[in-house]
Amino acid sequence: MIQFLMNGRIHTENLPADTTVLQYLRRDAGRCGTKEGCASGDCGACTVVLAEKQGDQLQYRTVNACLTFMPAVHGKQLITVEDLKHRGKLHHVQQAMVDNHASQCGFCTPGFVMSLFAMEKNKPAYTVEGVQETLSGNLCRCTGYRPIMDAAKAICDAPEPDQFDADALQTLAKLAAMSATEQPVSLDQLAQRYLAEPDSRLVAGGTDLALEVTQRYQRLPKLISLSHIPELKTITLTGQAIHIGAAAPLSECMPVLHDEFPEFGELLERFASQQIRNQGTFGGNIANASPIGDGGPVLLALGASLLLRRGAEQRELPLDQFFLGYRKTALQPGEFIEQIRIPRNTSAARQLRVYKVSKRLEDDISAVCAALHIEVQNGVVIHARVAFGGMAEVAKRATCCEAQLLGQPWQTATVERACQALTQDFTPISDFRASREYRMQVAKNLLRRCHIEMTSPETLMRVTHYV
Repeated sequence: MIQFLMNGRIHTENLPADTTVLQYLRRDAGRCGTKEGCASGDCGACTVVLAEKQGDQLQYRTVNACLTFMPAVHGKQLITVEDLKHRGKLHHVQQAMVDNHASQCGFCTPGFVMSLFAMEKNKPAYTVEGVQETLSGNLCRCTGYRPIMDAAKAICDAPEPDQFDADALQTLAKLAAMSATEQPVSLDQLAQRYLAEPDSRLVAGGTDLALEVTQRYQRLPKLISLSHIPELKTITLTGQAIHIGAAAPLSECMPVLHDEFPEFGELLERFASQQIRNQGTFGGNIANASPIGDGGPVLLALGASLLLRRGAEQRELPLDQFFLGYRKTALQPGEFIEQIRIPRNTSAARQLRVYKVSKRLEDDISAVCAALHIEVQNGVVIHARVAFGGMAEVAKRATCCEAQLLGQPWQTATVERACQALTQDFTPISDFRASREYRMQVAKNLLRRCHIEMTSPETLMRVTHYV
């Protein structure tokens, strides 16, 4: 049984666990304003907003309805474009779109409206970069971006209270009155249930798992949702490490990681769209064991480890011992990732460089992702962890390359020997993203680029601004 708030009233539904929000809205609720475009979280036409209790406030987040399973909505308010119009009058976000001629064919418009609605609820000051990030997961097929940006500026410059603000206290009370979820709400409950049902699939954000439903038309009858377990969403810092709960949304990890490792934070801005980051998690990104998951190379370079749990037992495993093969991990039946632990940067001389090479700058899958954690003292490399994604069947450290760097002078000749060692570390494949020759050449060039950036910081090596 799933309970959620929509259009001011509590809805109780008995649905298969693999029902997506998009399927429910269009098929069961008759709410067709939410569109199906790509069914893979790329276009944003299906964007809806979830509101949930955060302290004594409501937190509003955009999500892709096509990739969100209905159990994740339990205990929350589901807001679609149909909910915005109030007493016969357009919501001011909708009116700004009208006033700025920001709707062309109209198919993508509901998704843009919902992203702008959530943005307005977070009350940002207008910046071009901020709005571009907000709308990074919404694609306009009619190239109507300029008037949409104008609408966003109008919304930020003159925010208005709406019916959601007026009803906030009632909404919080209704959310509190809902029945308890049938899904686990604690680590102990999860551990017991998963040990008893190890053939179930764990769902945190579901942004990858849902593709089995939307793209491959498979059924997923046994799902265990992690959406209601607070311990899995915590992010804490100690003197030694950053501890990230396996189900913490990437959007909440971003500011913490950006403060500690700016290059990691910048990678997350290219990781995916805002909607995906609001759902996706590092736990899922790692557990999928995909060779092109961008989290793996960076976490490997930083020496991250995983806290794993099976029943009442816990163990800590270095991440470079976790990936066993393509989509294969060291997880035992009934075992799950509880926490990701990232050692903090204890040396100002130790630098992290992260490079993502893809066909599009944002919201695209890497052909090659490189992460290099290097420390040089007195001209000699004393620390080197180098990892790549897209170069093997798993995200993997380049141990031969590292061996050529450690203890050697940080100079061109050393780097060239390390480049050649990459051919011992990797035998990349050719696919529709890149050829094996291209991947190897890019990997070598990224190592050279790291050396130039660290030794000649005045040399511009990156695009620093674009419009």
